[in-house]
Formats: sequence, C-alpha cells, structure tokens
Amino acid sequence: MAELKIHTPQIIDNIKKLSSIFKSYNKKWSLITKVFSGDIEFLERILTSDVIEGIHSVGDSRLTSLRNLKKVNHQMRTIYIKPPAKIYADEIVKYADISLNTSFETIQALNEAAKKQKKVHEIIIMIELGELREGVKRDDIIDFYRKVFNFPNIKVVGLGSNLGCMYGVEPTYDKLMQISLYKEVIEAKFNRKMEFVSGGSSITLPLLETNNVPKDMNHFRVGEAAFFGTTPLTNDKFANLSTDTFNFYANVIELEEKKIVPDGIISDANVGHAADYSEDDIGESSYKAILDFGLLDVASEDIEAMDKDIKFVGITSDMTVVDLGNNKTADGKTKYKVGDKLSFKPNYMAVARLLNSKFIDKIFD
Repeated sequence: MAELKIHTPQIIDNIKKLSSIFKSYNKKWSLITKVFSGDIEFLERILTSDVIEGIHSVGDSRLTSLRNLKKVNHQMRTIYIKPPAKIYADEIVKYADISLNTSFETIQALNEAAKKQKKVHEIIIMIELGELREGVKRDDIIDFYRKVFNFPNIKVVGLGSNLGCMYGVEPTYDKLMQISLYKEVIEAKFNRKMEFVSGGSSITLPLLETNNVPKDMNHFRVGEAAFFGTTPLTNDKFANLSTDTFNFYANVIELEEKKIVPDGIISDANVGHAADYSEDDIGESSYKAILDFGLLDVASEDIEAMDKDIKFVGITSDMTVVDLGNNKTADGKTKYKVGDKLSFKPNYMAVARLLNSKFIDKIFD
C-alpha cells in the first residue's frame, strides 16, 4: 500500500516558530487544521500543551473536525472558519467558541442555539473585498452590524476578510487597509470595540516582513505555512520554517519496457488521464512502472517526483503509470525494480486528499 509519511517534529517546530513570529509583531493567530480532516492521532501528536500556549485558537471548516478538537482538549478555543449552514447552528455553538459569518438568518439561528445552551457565541463577520467568495457586501456592512448587535446571545468580536483563496486576489496593503477602515467606522458608529480584524492568512505572511500589514489587522488564520512551511503568495518557503514535512511513497507493482504510443483505436471511453505523445514517439519505447495509487487517492498534478527523471504517463482510479526512461543510473546499473518505492513531494491539496483516502497508509515520525 502506498503511504504518506508525516514528519511531526518539523510541523511542531513550524507552529512554535510561527507563534514567535506573530508575538514579535503583536498579532494573534489561529492554527487551521482542515488539511488533516480532524484526524485524532494527528491532533493528539501536534496539539500538545506547549504548542497550544502560543496559539489563540485552533480552527477548521468541518464540524466533525471541531468535535474531534474538543475531544483532544475540551478547554482549547476553537474557531469555525467558514460561514456555517443554518441547520447546524446547535452544533456550531456546541463545538466552536467563535465562528465566521456572513448570513443574518444563520446568525439569528446561532443566537437561538446559544440561548438554549446558555452561552454567548462569538462571531467574526466577514467582509467581501473582491475575492467574490464569502463576505457581506460593503454597501450593506453598517446595516448588517446594526441588526446583529441586537442579538443578546451573540457577541460580535470583530470583522474579517478572505483573499487569495478562489480567484487569487492579492492581499495588498490597500486591500487590508479597507477592512481596518471599516473597523474604525463600525466602532465609531455603534460605540463598540472590535477585538479582532482577521484579514491574515498564509498568503499574507510576506507582508508582515515588509511592514505592509495595517496595525489594526491583528489576527491571522494560518494552515499552509504551519504544515508546509510555505506561503501561497509565492509558493516559496516563509522565514525559517521547514518545508520537509510530508513525503508520499508509492510501490512499483509492475515494471516493463513498453511502447510510448498506444496501439489501437483511441476512443472517448477512457476512464483515466494520460499525458500527450507525439508522432516522433511512434516506434519508440521506454521503461514504464505501474504504481499502487490512483485518482481516488490523489491527483497526479499535486505530487512531484523526487527523481526528476520520472515522467507522468497516465492515471486511473487505482493505478498510476510513470515513465522511467531507460531505467539506468549514470554508471549503467538498473535504477528501479518491482517492489521498490518511488518518492514524491505532495502539495497542500495532495496531503488533504491522501489523508482522506482509506487506501493510503499514514505514517507518523
């Protein structure tokens, strides 16, 4: 069985380094664990007391994951990081200390749920800043806050934004300054203090280093940088974080020299995905290895072979074919054989899918 290896010490070190970085800039942050889909073993290994102490809260976008976070540590502050479905208001209040919201009807339901549970539920209202994902439209902000402030079991603790997640709108200083200005307007209009301006994420981290984050923006929601050591703004390593956090290994289950161009009539009935070939490849052959994972586990474009000579050929639901060229080392020896493992570097989406696959072993070190 193919396996995903998770380097726990490097991830813990990344989280602690990020806590130190945010502290030096006087910012709070939430660790977003959604890539791990609430895996209990991972949460128990990562969220030790010395790790949690530097984090404001731990967040996820799945209720089952929040439930598992509370199982691991009932006292840990949790944050639900997408607008909740109204039907799950009771569960949101039960498992999330804070939730991000954009719908008046849902907040109304959260207020009723909090009243039944004898709680005051905290919310951050998300503002649309051009990414065209979640967020209250800017023209509606004042009226929206006016109505929400009337709920007795809801405490509005701030406002937030989401940039770079769908269309890739960059979180520039001007964009982030807009949300800071809205915070000032709301505080002045309603005489209410907004504790959080939550506009930061992994994509915003480079702006900290260049002092391009407005002072009022004091809360970051970070997952990718903690678990992969990178920022999606440039896909580069951030600060001194480790990028050696995950490796994916697949087994060679067949290895033969085969033609490059398929033989027969090619129809639209194929169930897999294959790389292109050209007329120059007619009559040519190379060594092909079949690996024990497929589309049900991970997309081929989300993993990168550590051996740069390995080329993707095709993938079906449960098997992947790669091209090994002549399968020789520089000194002419056979490079790979059946039973060997090939190593790949997975990206964020690959890890998310591999962790959800029941056909992949998960190995912690």
